[in-house]
Amino acid sequence: MKQLLPIGIQDFVDIREQGFVYADKTARIHELITGSGKPFFLSRPRRFGKSLLCSTLEAIFEGRRELFGEIAGRPALAINSLDWAWKKHPVIRIDLNVGDYINGGAEELHETLRCELQEQAERHEVELIDTNIANQFKYLIRKVSEKAGERAAVIIDEYDAPLLDTVSNAAAHEEVRSKLKGFYSALKPSDKYLRFLFLTGVTKFSKVSVFSDLNHLIDMTLDPRYADICGITQEELERNFGPAIDEVLEKTSRNREEYMENLRQYYNGYRFSEKPLKVYNPFGLLNHFDKGGDFSPYWYETGTPNFLIKLIMDQKINIVNLSDMQVRHEDFRKYDVENMRAEPVLYQSGYLTITDYDENRKRYILDFPNTEVRSSLATSMLQQYLQVPADRSRALIFKLPDSLEDGDIEGAIEAIRQYMAGVPYDIIKQTENYYETAIFLMFKMFGLNCRSELRIADGRIDTLVETKNFVYCFEFKIDKTADEALAQIDTKEYLLPWTGSGKKLFKVGVNFDSEKRNIGDWKYLSNFQIP
Repeated sequence: MKQLLPIGIQDFVDIREQGFVYADKTARIHELITGSGKPFFLSRPRRFGKSLLCSTLEAIFEGRRELFGEIAGRPALAINSLDWAWKKHPVIRIDLNVGDYINGGAEELHETLRCELQEQAERHEVELIDTNIANQFKYLIRKVSEKAGERAAVIIDEYDAPLLDTVSNAAAHEEVRSKLKGFYSALKPSDKYLRFLFLTGVTKFSKVSVFSDLNHLIDMTLDPRYADICGITQEELERNFGPAIDEVLEKTSRNREEYMENLRQYYNGYRFSEKPLKVYNPFGLLNHFDKGGDFSPYWYETGTPNFLIKLIMDQKINIVNLSDMQVRHEDFRKYDVENMRAEPVLYQSGYLTITDYDENRKRYILDFPNTEVRSSLATSMLQQYLQVPADRSRALIFKLPDSLEDGDIEGAIEAIRQYMAGVPYDIIKQTENYYETAIFLMFKMFGLNCRSELRIADGRIDTLVETKNFVYCFEFKIDKTADEALAQIDTKEYLLPWTGSGKKLFKVGVNFDSEKRNIGDWKYLSNFQIP
């Protein structure tokens, strides 16, 4: 029987009543809502299940127990057997991901808030008074609580959408920030009417701005207890999506073990705490199954990170070291237009993730989460970096990865040459690092196992590429000779650590000609002996 996949469906009621696949998160939710805290904040990347989490919380606080038992042929959920009174609470749920803030700015935000409050007031049969948005919000919270005789649950989804949409327009951003600050200021004085408060977003703007009146919020973003409250764990994948996996295997005749490893490499890898637990991106996973097992960057294509790429360029972040960033816990709070660092923004937006945690130094190590993000971001960066027209990329796209996989270094160099010939004359910077970065991005674009500025005992390799059967050690020079580049590989014994790998080794010396603005002479050696 074909599984019903909730593609683009974020409504918990719809998922349960229609029998869509649901990875049961209610045990984790139960832990959250029965703890000692009340006001919570959660940051997760876009399209990661935040809205579904909000919808699930809404159903729980509305006391809709029938949705959590056996329904539409689906088993009962975990919370159904846990200690929960199923008392009905009035729920005010506001979604700020519905406005066109890029074009409308603060006026659009005002209208969105007005409409959201009016909709909630009508749902609870409350007539709003006053024209001030913050006063209306406070009044709504108080009245629905008094009317129901129970404290309310307030759930705000994508609280930062207006801020993110206007971040490149300083004036509009400041107006939006000021209006949001006033709106959210209604929450703290309403505490006695609140049973539960939950805000979600992609980022956490610092407490000196939007959150200055919400300094009582409990930030669960990096809390190990809730590392899997959004996203799909490996266990959940295998338990819930068995029929979808079997259908792909049947259609494609793939080997199960290899397919599951490819699935993990392409869509898994997100880690949200010091706890070494990783989750899949649910949006990419669902679309992969829906498209018959096609590996495509579904999540990445839902939003082009032009702002992030500009931020990387403006802050002169070393692109080849994006996979070795280190941040402290407090760095994740530094998100404001006036005080913004690329590393935590890339993490919170989903383009980097935690790969390790240094307990002694209290530092998080960041890297790309998976092949989807690594290759897609490299493609965007390369287009920004070299500005080559799309029609000039065909030689690179079809020839470079195949050549490297086949051990055809001549074909690979020729593909790079053809691509570099399409770079606008005034774009190229005549530095060795510029060319090294460009070629690094080309390799990353295809998801190749590529490392640049790789430190070993006796030096630092410019670029190393490993495929299934080959290891390529590249050394780059500008206005020198390929022989000098090869000599450096030999002198520093760059390939010594790979002599026992069982793979064929290549030394590749490449010299860039500053007049031609392309590869000049180059040489390679293989089938050599390393003393």
